[in-house]
Amino acid sequence: MKRAGLELIVGLFIVAGILCLGYISTKYAKMEMVGDSGYQLIAVFPNIGGLKNGALVEIAGVKIGRVKEIALENYRARVVLNLQSEIQIQEDSIARIKTKGLLGEKFVDIVPGGSDTILTKGEKIQETQPPVDIEELISKFVFGKV
Repeated sequence: MKRAGLELIVGLFIVAGILCLGYISTKYAKMEMVGDSGYQLIAVFPNIGGLKNGALVEIAGVKIGRVKEIALENYRARVVLNLQSEIQIQEDSIARIKTKGLLGEKFVDIVPGGSDTILTKGEKIQETQPPVDIEELISKFVFGKV
């Protein structure tokens, strides 16, 4: 009887450990537990400079979504942004790729516009800015093209 109780406790401990490991893995991989919520907007950049699926989308430093998909379209990077449904983006907003922290994690920063027209699901953010290429800036400075 004592052995059966011990086996039950060990079994429950292992199941709890597996569930915790699964939860942490999905959070680390930046996956969503339940489907897509919100709506998608599209931004096309000439260069995404290391932006990856699952990267943050922010306004004024506040997370409002994640990068859902990155694809090549007419030799430009087409980025699909999955945004929270309560967030409204004006048609003259600017999407720009920025770097966060010392390790250089890329994210999409949206600068709100002043228009009264709001973008709806599947529409394109017209104004975009690619990330600053540090190597290019250094080479321009070194070779005197600044």
